[in-house]
This record gives sequence, structure tokens and C-alpha cells, in this order.
Amino acid sequence: MRTRLSLLLPLIALALPAAEPTVAEIVQKANTVAYFAGKDGRAEIEMTIKDAKGGTRVRRFAILRLNGKGGDQKFYVYFKAPADVRKMAYLVWKRAGGKDDDRWLWLPALNLKKRIAPGDKRTSFVGSDFLYEDVSGRDLDEDTHELTETTETSYLIRNVPTKPDTVEFAHYLVWIDRKTFLPRKAEYYDKNGKLYRTVEATKVDTVQGHPTVLESVASDLRAGTKTTNTFSNVKYDIGLKDRIFTERFLRRPPREVK
Repeated sequence: MRTRLSLLLPLIALALPAAEPTVAEIVQKANTVAYFAGKDGRAEIEMTIKDAKGGTRVRRFAILRLNGKGGDQKFYVYFKAPADVRKMAYLVWKRAGGKDDDRWLWLPALNLKKRIAPGDKRTSFVGSDFLYEDVSGRDLDEDTHELTETTETSYLIRNVPTKPDTVEFAHYLVWIDRKTFLPRKAEYYDKNGKLYRTVEATKVDTVQGHPTVLESVASDLRAGTKTTNTFSNVKYDIGLKDRIFTERFLRRPPREVK
């Protein structure tokens, strides 16, 4: 009888439905999938900014990312076109654990290296509808997270800032793919509960085994503007060196972005 039971128990375990992850596990895995794929990464981006009257501006740049220890990361962004932003560079040292990030912007036309204050990370990224914070992500400890709905395809997470006076939103909602854990859409609501901004992954594919956003759209519903980022030549684990992500390379871009 004991032998029969020992054989039967594994079959019963296999038949039981898998336990759903906790909200903490969901947001942690989503953050890992969205921002930590591989040990490092590179991509080319074409940014199309559309104003309220239908006019468009196009910018092209390359982005490098290097994962560090304990959740720290470094990002380097180098602009290639058009002429008014060419050779402009943006450097981020993202620090985990609630510490302020270090951010620099190199403006070649002014021969100026500008330090971006921590409070400016939720301002427009080079005149687009994306924010500086969108480039490197938001620290999970800056919000509380609540799982409000689970559908066949998504987890819906409601996020509330722990320091509401430091941000312009009251809360935001994120839809996370249940299969890949890739965030697919975010909606931001103001202090009056009105939706004013959205960010959506409109094209997704698998690159080197990693679910990867190939097109994302940020919309400012108040201004009637929209920015589309199209990603190409996405690569992971290319062996980027830490020395690239230093202030001296703001003025002299490394070959990895050319």
C-alpha cells in the first residue's frame, strides 16, 4: 500500500494547478524582463515625435546598457540625427535600493555637460513624450503595488507612489503579460483621477530568447502629442565594458554606438 501511495502522490501533485505568483513576485519579474535581459544590451532607436497639429520630428540614437551588482545598472545613449541633437549623449548610473541615480546630459552645441537632478527624471526626454525615467525604469521601492485583476492574458497592477509630492501622478496601472511577464501597457492618472498619459508596447518579439519590445508609444493625452520608438539591431550579451559608461565618453562616443 505504501508503494502505491508513493507512486500516486506525484501524479496528484502534477494534477494540481500551479500557484499564482504574489504581486511582489510579479512586479519583480516584470522589472527583470523589461530592464535586465542578458548581462548587457544594445539597440538602435528611431524616435518619431508627433505634435498636436500632426507635424513630426524624427530622431535617431543608440542605447547601451550594462547590468551591475545588486540591481545597479548603467545606460549610455548617443544621438546620431538630426543635426540639432547629433553627438548629444546621455549617461545614467542607476542605483538600486532607493538611492538617487546619477544622470548626465552632454550638449555639444553648447560644449556643456549638464547634471540632471533627481527631481528632473520625470521630465521630457529630449522633447519627446517619453520621460528620462522611462529610459532606465522606475525603482520598485518607489511605489506600493496591488494586484487588482488577473485575466487569461494579463496581470493588472495598481501602483501608488510612496512619496506622492515628488511625482506628478497619483497612481498608474500596468498590464503585465502572464506568459512572458513583459509589461505591455501603462496608464497614468493625475490627482483628480483623470487619465493623462499612456505608454504601450505595440510590437513585441523574442530576441536571443528574451521577450523584447520592438515598438513603444507614449501619448500625452492633455497635449495631444505622441512619440513612437522603433527598435532595431537589438542584441544582448555583447560584452560591454564598464569604462564605456563614464563621463569622459560623453564628449567622445565609444565605437559601440557608432
